[in-house]
Amino acid sequence: MEKEEKVLFSRETIQNRVCELGKELSDEYRDKDLLVISLLRGSFVFAADLVREMDIKLEIDFLTTASYGNEETFSGKVKFLSELRSKVEGRDVLIVDDIMDTGHTMKAVVEKLKEENPKSIKTCVVLDKPSRREVELEPDYVAFEIPDVFIVGYGLNYGDYCRNVPYIYTYL
Repeated sequence: MEKEEKVLFSRETIQNRVCELGKELSDEYRDKDLLVISLLRGSFVFAADLVREMDIKLEIDFLTTASYGNEETFSGKVKFLSELRSKVEGRDVLIVDDIMDTGHTMKAVVEKLKEENPKSIKTCVVLDKPSRREVELEPDYVAFEIPDVFIVGYGLNYGDYCRNVPYIYTYL
């Protein structure tokens, strides 16, 4: 039996919320030395949309992590597959990711970046799934909170596919 898609957040709903977040973040970081770090690969769509909605000077860099592989659940280890090219020390850092689920990936990234002495570190995610949290860490900025369902689209993958879908869905 084939699974049926259930759209959780339409393209328009996502665009409207990203616009709101962009304005909020612009106000928060105006006149600051902001470094936005997009966690690849899942957040690249959100990060691109978000920074285009921010009307402030900022730098963007990318950090590649892996914790799920092709599975639907956390593997137990966070791997850093790349390094930043930007200087972190003394700067305000905003980490952008697709989803905060267990929190292990974001916690590992925050801990790694703290070693580089930033002025501040905050986090921003498209989706927050607090019912699955296994660490004491909450995102600072959240587009949408969701229950414990498997989601796909808008940067979130299913295996190696579906990141390009412009809306977020689950299966029934």
